[in-house]
Amino acid sequence: MSGIFKALSKFRLALAQLHVSKIKADNLGRAQKIVKEAAGQGAKVVVLPECFNSPYGPGFFAEYAEKIPGESTQVLSEAAKECGVYLVGGSIPEEDGGKLYNTCSIFGPDGKLLVKHRKIHLFDIDVPGKIRFQESETLSPGNCLSMFETPFCKVGVGICYDIRFAELAQIYAKKGCQLLVYPGAFNMTTGPAHWELLQRGRAVDNQVYVAAASPARDESASYVAWGHSSVVNPWGEVIAKAGSEESVVYADIDLQYLADMRQQIPITTQRRNDLYSVNSVQEG
Repeated sequence: MSGIFKALSKFRLALAQLHVSKIKADNLGRAQKIVKEAAGQGAKVVVLPECFNSPYGPGFFAEYAEKIPGESTQVLSEAAKECGVYLVGGSIPEEDGGKLYNTCSIFGPDGKLLVKHRKIHLFDIDVPGKIRFQESETLSPGNCLSMFETPFCKVGVGICYDIRFAELAQIYAKKGCQLLVYPGAFNMTTGPAHWELLQRGRAVDNQVYVAAASPARDESASYVAWGHSSVVNPWGEVIAKAGSEESVVYADIDLQYLADMRQQIPITTQRRNDLYSVNSVQEG
């Protein structure tokens, strides 16, 4: 039994930093190819970036939106099944009941949909002279926490701006998640300032692995993504990082290392629950 546990205490994670074009079919084909490549390198969990099937921006969401299940999620389902991986399908614009959502679908190695996460916190920011962006002009927010089980560990899911809200990560950790995944597309203002900092913060605060997958940078796009898809360990170290171009980065997730860290710095048992608490209102 200990041998089985040891075998399952480590697994390979892949982040696919895809180039996203205006041609949906090309984006889907590229995603399929890169999932196959990652599986060939031993990845058991593969993460795609936010808005991997369409350009990112309020002007594109309605045009590229799909039902779930639909064309894009069918491609993801088939890729997960063919490659035998857990596939975190980045995100796509989803249409449901006349509303649009920024939605991440997760598929198991049998191709079945495990959970879908609708972005909870919409990206409405205004940094004078640098960037203004209002997702709420076209999108509706999700209202559920999203987690899924693998033979290795439980995984919590957020999308991009969700990473700025520490409470979400705390609740995921409290519910037993040891890996948090955030498909995201930080820009050239927030990316260099906060992308890595937020991942490291969430990892250290909760003693979990954090993985964030970005689209590749396209300087000609209306919204330019920062790139630098990364994986951070529970000590806060960046153990894998892409540059700005299309690439796949790999990290070997070691859950025994995570357990040892939690034993060495036992913040979970030292937390003053008699003084403060972070709890979920809406179960997911």
